Amino acid sequence: MTKTALIFPGQGSQYSGMGKELAENFKIARQIFEEADDALGFKLSAICFSGSEEELKLTANTQPAILTASIAVLRVLEQESGLKGEYLAGHSLGEYSALVCSGALGFADAVRTVRARGSFMQEAVPVGTGSMAAMLSIEKNVLEEICRDAAQGDVVAPANFNSPGQIVIAGSVTAVARAIEIARERGFRKSMLLPVSAPFHCALMKPAAERLAQVLDAVKYGEMSAPVVSNVEATANNDKGRVRDLLVRQVCAPVLWEQSVIEMAALGVTRFIEVGPGKVLSGLVKRILKDVATANVEDLSTFKALAP
Repeated sequence: MTKTALIFPGQGSQYSGMGKELAENFKIARQIFEEADDALGFKLSAICFSGSEEELKLTANTQPAILTASIAVLRVLEQESGLKGEYLAGHSLGEYSALVCSGALGFADAVRTVRARGSFMQEAVPVGTGSMAAMLSIEKNVLEEICRDAAQGDVVAPANFNSPGQIVIAGSVTAVARAIEIARERGFRKSMLLPVSAPFHCALMKPAAERLAQVLDAVKYGEMSAPVVSNVEATANNDKGRVRDLLVRQVCAPVLWEQSVIEMAALGVTRFIEVGPGKVLSGLVKRILKDVATANVEDLSTFKALAP
């Protein structure tokens, strides 16, 4: 029997127009955007459907926008195809979409929480003082050593283990620049600064984690219909009592995406369906596991192309 994992994208997958086609064609998708607008008290739907790149890039907008677009796609899939995932996972912000899918988080709670999370992350580090860089073709232990040598009292550490040969580091601007320089000196010349507004998933995010913990204290958690493989541990969790702690830890801890995909394969998953804008995660899955089936669903054509 085919076991399916539904996987949900994180920051960086946003684009103007996401979710618009499905909202125009399916009442259930339209209702999700309306619910998000009501929960936040402003027209998030307008930012998703026709917002400028600048608007969409603001972390406090990006996070609820991607979550809402992803859940709109999910609800159409559930209603029209009955598709369910035996396992669920999401990359960083995408873990909230996975938790909504599982029933652990209500949608309105999730959209308000990630709006706050985006603001907290942005405010934790003054703009221009933190950065992130993708480091290519460097082994995990080698990169960890480079980060230790580059720190010199500042923060720099692996933030996303995305796929074999692609690890993202985060920290202060100067420490990240030093890490890139040290890597080059040691023969690793492939690196790329990322166009992000803050250094996510490193120790500099501690103030954001503390503020998010208070928001998550007020949220009610539901029983989970399917386990969510968490970014922090790369293991399947179906205990609603652990959700808050995992989400708080996630803010400063690296995203173990490669390890999460390998874990789902070990649990018998042979098909990964990316639900929401873009196909970043489908591409990463293909780099991690050569012989699994992948698909992404974000609009009418990809929805129609999805094999039942």
